[in-house]
Amino acid sequence: MDQRLPLFRAFFATLVTSNAGVSDQRIQAAFASTPREKFLGSGPWRVLTPLGYIQTPSDDPAFLYQDITVGLEAEGTINNGQPTLHALCLGALKVQEGETIVHIGAGTGYYTTLLSKLTGPAGSVEAYEIEERLAERAAANLTDQSNVTVHTCSGSDRALPVCDAIYVNAGATEPLPAWLEALRPGGRLLFPLTPDKGHGGMLLIKRVQEEEERFEARFLCPVLFIPCVGARDESVAGALAEAFRHKDLKSVRSLRRNTTPDETCWFQGPDWWLSTE
Repeated sequence: MDQRLPLFRAFFATLVTSNAGVSDQRIQAAFASTPREKFLGSGPWRVLTPLGYIQTPSDDPAFLYQDITVGLEAEGTINNGQPTLHALCLGALKVQEGETIVHIGAGTGYYTTLLSKLTGPAGSVEAYEIEERLAERAAANLTDQSNVTVHTCSGSDRALPVCDAIYVNAGATEPLPAWLEALRPGGRLLFPLTPDKGHGGMLLIKRVQEEEERFEARFLCPVLFIPCVGARDESVAGALAEAFRHKDLKSVRSLRRNTTPDETCWFQGPDWWLSTE
């Protein structure tokens, strides 16, 4: 083993969690103990920049221990996402030991592994990846994580296991009913709410009481994600773009379902709306 890599991973873990403002030492330890190169295939690797992809000069894994987004395949736009963003999201999701986690858009399993380490051997992770070639790689990469099950299918077209947290890594135009209904009381859903063009927002939703159609909700930050197959309504996507252009993400406070929007409405979708109250 390259003797440099543990030191690189330790610094990388400190860097991304510090940049994300995350003080949870368990998240830092999960990053520090997970070899990113294991999940990204053979180098050199494609790194996403504002001007498109560039290639690392060699297959030295040291290049991967930066706050960079890395392509998972030789072509296409499916990536292993920016570590600081995921550190921020994991900090907000607040995974506890023993919880049941659903991960939608697992890719090759890097962030699935972090979820697995956070919930521990008493918990479980149900990972969904619709791209068969990526799901196969994830299953192979996750053989040492006994609390993870990889499903080669969509996580947006079926009932999900009852769970404590759902982490979605592809852009949707709504919080799907199946996602909300899978949450236990106190359960959290974190997903990118994204329009047809431009930035969307990473939306954190928490079920407060089982019988109510009202959930706590807040945006963490602006985001760009690839589309989530089966979780997009293009008639809503255009209107979302207008909301993200002209309204303040920080003002959202709750999600309502199956009720008539009032003057606190930030955005209205089919059978759901976001409120500033």
